[in-house]
Amino acid sequence: MDEMEEELKCPVCGSFFREPIILPCSHNICQACARNILVQTPDAESPQSSRASGSGVSDYDYLDLDKMSLYSEADSGYGSYGGFVSAPTTPCQKSPNGVRVFPPSVPQPPAQQHLLLQPGSLPPIPRNSCITCPQCHRSLILDERGLRGFAKNRVLEGVVDRYQQSKAAALKCQLCEKSPKEATVMCEQCDVFYCDPCRLRCHPPRGPLAKHRLVPPAQGRISRRTSPRKTSTCTEHELENLSMYCVQCKMPVCYQCLEEGKHGTHEVKALGAMWKLHKGQLSQALTGLSDRATEAKEFLVQLRNMVQHIQENGVEFEACLVAQCDALIEALNRRKAQLLSRVNKEHEHKLKVVRDQISHCTVKLRQTTGLMEYCLEVIKENDPSGFLQISDALIRRVHMTEGQWGKGTLTPRMNSDFDLTLDSGPLLQTIHQLDFVQMKVPAAPMLQLEECCTQNNSATLSWKQPPLSTIALDGYILELDDGNMGPFREVYVGTETICTVDGLHFNSTYKARVKAFNGSGVGQYSKTLIMQTSETGLPPCDIQSIGEVAWFTFDPASAHQDIILSNDNLTVSCNSYDDRVVMGNSAFSRGVHYWEMTVDRYDNHPDPAFGVARGDVLKDVMLGKDDKAWAMYVDNNRSWFMHNNSHTNRTDGGICKGATIGILLDFSRGILIFLINDEQQGPVAFEALEGVYYPAISLNRNVQITLHTGLPIPDFYTAGEADPTDSVC
Repeated sequence: MDEMEEELKCPVCGSFFREPIILPCSHNICQACARNILVQTPDAESPQSSRASGSGVSDYDYLDLDKMSLYSEADSGYGSYGGFVSAPTTPCQKSPNGVRVFPPSVPQPPAQQHLLLQPGSLPPIPRNSCITCPQCHRSLILDERGLRGFAKNRVLEGVVDRYQQSKAAALKCQLCEKSPKEATVMCEQCDVFYCDPCRLRCHPPRGPLAKHRLVPPAQGRISRRTSPRKTSTCTEHELENLSMYCVQCKMPVCYQCLEEGKHGTHEVKALGAMWKLHKGQLSQALTGLSDRATEAKEFLVQLRNMVQHIQENGVEFEACLVAQCDALIEALNRRKAQLLSRVNKEHEHKLKVVRDQISHCTVKLRQTTGLMEYCLEVIKENDPSGFLQISDALIRRVHMTEGQWGKGTLTPRMNSDFDLTLDSGPLLQTIHQLDFVQMKVPAAPMLQLEECCTQNNSATLSWKQPPLSTIALDGYILELDDGNMGPFREVYVGTETICTVDGLHFNSTYKARVKAFNGSGVGQYSKTLIMQTSETGLPPCDIQSIGEVAWFTFDPASAHQDIILSNDNLTVSCNSYDDRVVMGNSAFSRGVHYWEMTVDRYDNHPDPAFGVARGDVLKDVMLGKDDKAWAMYVDNNRSWFMHNNSHTNRTDGGICKGATIGILLDFSRGILIFLINDEQQGPVAFEALEGVYYPAISLNRNVQITLHTGLPIPDFYTAGEADPTDSVC
């Protein structure tokens, strides 16, 4: 019951309702609070039609807020009209539950009147007072009855009383002499609360007291509080009880209200009957609200579980991220050590080269210096013959030594600069681009059943990602079985969310499913959808029922380039004198099929061919010339059946402009029959037909044909009046 507490508090004072009254907008307010928020309006602008009355008001007659300016648009509080005598000058305040109200604005009575008021009595309500609902902001001008014109909500008052008593302290024993103990039972007959010792002492379960009914204290408190329902009195006729209910005004009324004519023309019903009816309606409405509350509780449980999962996943993901970054840092440190090793090697190499060059130059310089000093000493000798004996050799040595200091000898063999430059730009760019990538496979797509359908032997499927899925994906994979409970096979791979699959078997049941994929892998399958393709005819074993028929057109994609299609691909002609082939856009493999073609133009007695063909039939020869077609070609006098260039069953009877050629393909018997002008042309043309066949025709420029599909099976075939194996001339 704790959740109900907000319903039991006044929107103005924020405390439990005290003497609540019902405003015409169905909201409740304490009577004292209603008096506090009254606002006086000028006499000149108090429309009589807006005055409040407890009866005779079929709808809410509210004050025109735009004209009266009852509340300030700046602060959304409630104020008085700008020309009122006693407009509130203090700022609006907030009640404990957030509704903004003004302090009392009722003008103080004159001093001499104030002295005449009885102690504890309230000043009278001034004329033309206006009250504004603190919840819906609707305003209403009171009539001469003032707040007495509003009905008291005794039901709400009783609920508040029961709620406050249920929150009271524990009941005490009424027979304990000193400190009362907590009561354990109550006797309904004695109307006394007992503790266990007092019950055993004062209310033994024997004798006349054995028949008394003992109940728990809480139940006893409720039963004690329960009393006969008070009889409600009319707000206009205080001595009359409310006994009827005005359906139009939606309010209880008394007999005097009816006699005065205020509700004379209104529909009136018994108060008790309407009480039970509205109780039932409220109970029924509560049932739906209870279901929504149950769903809300389950949803809250789901959200709380999500909070826990998010916290757990957040900790796990954070640990994973730290581990990955630590791995990157460790790899960078290893690479740093490798690069430092290379720098140290280069450093040692440079030092070694320079030191070797220093050592070499030092030795040569020492030798050169020694030679120079020796030569200077020789030059000091005064013995010409002795000097000349060694002078040539010394001169050669000096030149040789000088030559050893030639070009490059005094050039450093190593540069002091390091020729290594660390290329960290790409790595820094990569670090800046370091971001989260998709690490999970996509969720299972959801098939949109309202957009999935079948037509003839085609199926259209539509799907979408789950509403809360944020996982990126690269595409979808749509799979169908073979229509015979066989394995699934892929029929579409791409990014679209809708796909139409053509060329399915008629009268077959297919299973479809779809899954999504991204760089991390392939997600789970959606739920499997079962689809039924159209029935195209009537099986011989069930001639009482009529199935659906197939609709198709000529297929421009597979037609010869000389073929000309028009009329939404239902009319065909040709711009070549040679025969050219065009097929239908639907393939047949099961059921019974029938379609017709009418001759719109027929010049110079050509011989067009009609029939069925495989998908790879030759398109530049007459239909039936190869082993991929089964056809009847016909001129103005006779017809022949042809397959694999074999002509059979010449039959009299040709075609002209306006003639109709019918083709009947029955897979249940494996036969093909031709008709001209609703009469069978020759015997059964072909037998033992199995597999997939397309409707087909070949013609030249002297003929124009229009296709008619969606036709029922001819009566002679469905009714069994004629054997299709018999020839009809």
